[in-house]
Amino acid sequence: MLKQTQNLKQQQKLTPLQLQTIKLLELTTIELEERIKSEIEENPALDENITDEEKELESSIEKNEENEDFSIKDFLDDEDDSIPTYKSQTNNYSNDSKKDNFALLSGESFQQHLIDQLGFHSLDERQRSIAIFLIGSIDDDGYLRRNLSFICDDIAFKQNINTTKDELEQILKIIQTFEPTGVGCRNLQECLLLQLDTKHASQSVNDAKEILSKCFEEFTKKHYEKITKKLNIIEDNLRNAIAEIVKLNPKPGNLFSDDYSEQGKTIIPDFILDMKDGEFVIELNSYNAPYLRINANYMQMMREYASKKGKVNVHDKETAQFIGQKITSAKYFIDAIRQRQKTLLNVMKIIVDLQHNYFLAGNENQLKPMILKDVAARTNLDVSTVSRVLNGKYIQTHFGILPLRYFFSESVNTKDGEDVSSREIKSILQKCIIDEDKSNPLNDEQLVNTLKQKGYTIARRTVAKYREQLNIPVARLRKEI
Repeated sequence: MLKQTQNLKQQQKLTPLQLQTIKLLELTTIELEERIKSEIEENPALDENITDEEKELESSIEKNEENEDFSIKDFLDDEDDSIPTYKSQTNNYSNDSKKDNFALLSGESFQQHLIDQLGFHSLDERQRSIAIFLIGSIDDDGYLRRNLSFICDDIAFKQNINTTKDELEQILKIIQTFEPTGVGCRNLQECLLLQLDTKHASQSVNDAKEILSKCFEEFTKKHYEKITKKLNIIEDNLRNAIAEIVKLNPKPGNLFSDDYSEQGKTIIPDFILDMKDGEFVIELNSYNAPYLRINANYMQMMREYASKKGKVNVHDKETAQFIGQKITSAKYFIDAIRQRQKTLLNVMKIIVDLQHNYFLAGNENQLKPMILKDVAARTNLDVSTVSRVLNGKYIQTHFGILPLRYFFSESVNTKDGEDVSSREIKSILQKCIIDEDKSNPLNDEQLVNTLKQKGYTIARRTVAKYREQLNIPVARLRKEI
């Protein structure tokens, strides 16, 4: 039996402007520039360049709209439920239009660098196809981590070439002669030994080969006493052999510098911090972001359509609705950009206020404990919004360009009851390890006692966590001879 009932419930929904703003908050300066360019290309009602004539026209239109009693929205709302033809299309391209795919960068890739070297070897078409497939299986750091048996199956399935593991081994040996030295190896031991094979024979190189081939596990764990006993090698020769090994590159693929890695080194700051008349001045880095506004011609056309009111034909109505939609979309985008700028500046001002002493001197020890909740409480923003603001953002100061997350750290209590930043503890911990006796490095328990003597009472597990965050290995692996 059908029955009608009424339910009353509350739902929280984000407006289009809020959704747009949230998405833009996550973008860095460079990403925002690309996003603006994309929006300008897609929306003809959005303009980036404005002439004096257009400024005058835009000002006149805005003044007239304030005086005249008409609304574009009212004009677009019509009792006719027919859908304009433009709304039935997924985009503004015709069916015959061809979209071009543009490459981001044109530089030579690491794999292409290896493929080019195949020309120096006599390989038939079949062997070359296999070699190219093997090169495609090599990781960016230069290692071939896939099992050759699996690669045999893939080549048979994708290239319709039947091969064997032995044939793959032979072709792989050719690839392993390519630059950079060590490329195409299956593990670290093979990679290091291959690099040693290219060096001139000497006592230290021979000892290094023997250590890596016979005592690799002991070497990685720095069990030097076991190595000297097993190989019957004196300490001086062991030290020289280790010196040869540490010169080798464990990730040969990283030596190849392509356009992508070069691009990754470029950082464009999102904020610029300056000092004027004893006060901090924070500015958003506009970079190449253009000035945005609604296209004056579109606004004029919309005003003309609105003045006709009911005296429009079907074509005029569809045109007016299309223009109205694009103008609305452009306004949302411009408002979202402004809201993004306002939110970014508010968050950055709070960070500078909370870390005022640090920004004066640039001394890491002046950093106060600060978490996302501290900024969220002062800005009346949600913690997730603050996190989006920090994501991938940088600030340019008079002592360098730093990521915004650099200024955040947990608090640690001293024996005097004072709260200090965990970053300060890490700095002290790092200095203790730098100054330690390398032949007898400090373990985590000894580091706890050292910090306690300096007035910082920290648990052993916390010391271990900070040490790992600093990428410092355990005491055994820091031992030197």
